[in-house]
Amino acid sequence: MTTLIDTYPNAKDPASPLDIRPIGGRIGAVIHGVQLSGDIDAATVQAIEAAVIRHKVIFFRDQQHLDNAEHEALTSLFGDPVAHPTVPVAEGSKYLLELDSREGYAASSWHTDVTFVEAYPKASILRAITIPEAGGDTVWANGETAYEGLPEPLRQLANNLWVIHSNDYDYATTLGAGGALSESQAQIQRSHRAVFASTVYETEHPVVRVHPVSGQRSLLLGHFVRNFVGLNQADSQRIFNVLQDHITREENVVRWRWQPGDVAFWDNRSTQHRAVADFALQRRTLRRATVHGEVPVGIDGRSSRALRQEANPALQTA
Repeated sequence: MTTLIDTYPNAKDPASPLDIRPIGGRIGAVIHGVQLSGDIDAATVQAIEAAVIRHKVIFFRDQQHLDNAEHEALTSLFGDPVAHPTVPVAEGSKYLLELDSREGYAASSWHTDVTFVEAYPKASILRAITIPEAGGDTVWANGETAYEGLPEPLRQLANNLWVIHSNDYDYATTLGAGGALSESQAQIQRSHRAVFASTVYETEHPVVRVHPVSGQRSLLLGHFVRNFVGLNQADSQRIFNVLQDHITREENVVRWRWQPGDVAFWDNRSTQHRAVADFALQRRTLRRATVHGEVPVGIDGRSSRALRQEANPALQTA
């Protein structure tokens, strides 16, 4: 019997009690009729979790009532909240990360959150506070449909690759306002790196991760990738470009135009995302909570392993 999910990958589950409206054919859905809080009932929590796994990223409009405390209470319904390992929490919160873009800066490169640690977050919940009048969208990509769409020779290659992720990377390529940097922009870049890479992490992950709930396979890459195990930097870069381009093909991507009060909730085990840094000097402020994740497992049954965690000697001062 043919089901909706056989018809197109992002189809709504007809058994879900939620008002779910898919956006794209492969990723993304809006949920209507839910007021998010730390008090939503268990059945709704379960339905939201199922929707996140199925649609990869879900969106809720008109959640202006959420403040830091309610955002944190909501997150705790889905697991153990975890703060960013190097960046201080937002003022007045326990573990929220503030994404407050200045001078046109944003995380404008494709990534999965915090993959430089062993058990990186399983999910992220992002709340929009101040949004540019134009620009500043976020885009998400589906790593599962990317894997399924690989030509067989590339799939076999990916199945056997392991990769090292690190937070010590080229910040100039991922945090940029476009064009030449002003002195203030360069200072922001230096300050960001001093905080973000104050402790250096390196972790070895499978390129193909098996989802612990759905059992689906997805490609695990993004801008924290340093190199593939057993390959030099030049060969790693070439293979990375090929596989990463498959993830971010337009068919696998959904784009969200933010409004203040919007909430995005995504499965960090099967997606990548990036902010579109096209908003010049407009203010863009969002706050993100993350939920503690599991150690990834590859298709051969091996688990990810941490390789390094130490203070960054390049950033130490006398």
